[in-house]
Amino acid sequence: MWRRGADSDGYVANFVETEQIMHLNGFTASFVQVRGSIPLLWEQIVDLTYKPKFELVRLEESPRVAERHFLDLRKKYGAVLAVDLVNTHGGEGRLSEKFANAMQHIVSDDLRYWHFDFHHICGHVHFERLSILYEQIVDFLDRNGYLLLNEKGEKMKEQLGVVRTNCIDCLDRTNVTQSMIARNMLEGQLRRLGIFAAEETISSHPNLDECFKILWANHGDDISIQYSGTAALKGDFVRCGKRTMQGIAKDGINALLRYYFNNFVDGTKQDAIDLLQGHYIVSVSRDMTPSSQKGGLEAVASFPLALSFVLTGFFFATLSLRQVRYDLRHLFFSVIWAGLSVAIAAFVRANGRIFCNRPRLHKPRC
Repeated sequence: MWRRGADSDGYVANFVETEQIMHLNGFTASFVQVRGSIPLLWEQIVDLTYKPKFELVRLEESPRVAERHFLDLRKKYGAVLAVDLVNTHGGEGRLSEKFANAMQHIVSDDLRYWHFDFHHICGHVHFERLSILYEQIVDFLDRNGYLLLNEKGEKMKEQLGVVRTNCIDCLDRTNVTQSMIARNMLEGQLRRLGIFAAEETISSHPNLDECFKILWANHGDDISIQYSGTAALKGDFVRCGKRTMQGIAKDGINALLRYYFNNFVDGTKQDAIDLLQGHYIVSVSRDMTPSSQKGGLEAVASFPLALSFVLTGFFFATLSLRQVRYDLRHLFFSVIWAGLSVAIAAFVRANGRIFCNRPRLHKPRC
């Protein structure tokens, strides 16, 4: 969460170009997709809440920043289809609305914007409904195609445009969507080479299907690890073709890890990156207090310690509740333990500066 949106030059956070390449019988086929954060000036300030609010910055510059971003994409890739996967309600909805408004000023014959509310249409398990999105954008894909070289390296077909996909962090929903598009394009390439019949699909070949799923699942995990510190969520659908209880449980663990990394680890890493890249120049101040001189609660408090207290409180509350049927006094003890746990959690939330990363060198900027 330390890097969201775009900078004033139109460069966006977590921008990744993915090229799927196939070699077969001397032929080479390639299909390129890109992803990147919503190209507006916005940020998500880490504040110990699970999902911090989205803050839009300098709204009057949004059309110019978006225009610079997509001008750069059109120079590199040709036509561009921007697929926006974020929710239509809440904070995501407001962000998506600003994105759509900015795009109204710059859409053209070779630049299109398409919104697809991933969570509303697919929920948390029905990702096969992405076929709805594919039907909506298939004309763009057919028109702009893919690269195909024959045995002599001669160009038989050229990719004339690119699909740019985004969600909020451009990881989980984006991974599932890009793998769906890539699967359909690979099937089209195999039909063009005469390997597949008109109605034949990758799913009808178990070995190929498994290899494709593993390839894209690993790809999604690699991007997610370098940006968030954990493997991608919803990876079980990409890897197995369906949602599984094991995958849902793994998503829960990774979501908690992301929360921890965002609030207590990533800020320091981002400071180091900014320092090395010259975005921040150190200036010595006489008012700076060495960390070694900090005392009191701040010297010993830490998030793991607070978490252990909270979990211990709930553990004893649960034990007491199990004994209520034998002795009503345990109900009182359960309330006491639960109350202590809630009080500690509230204290951690209210005094987040004690447990969070040290103060930032500057506000987050892409």
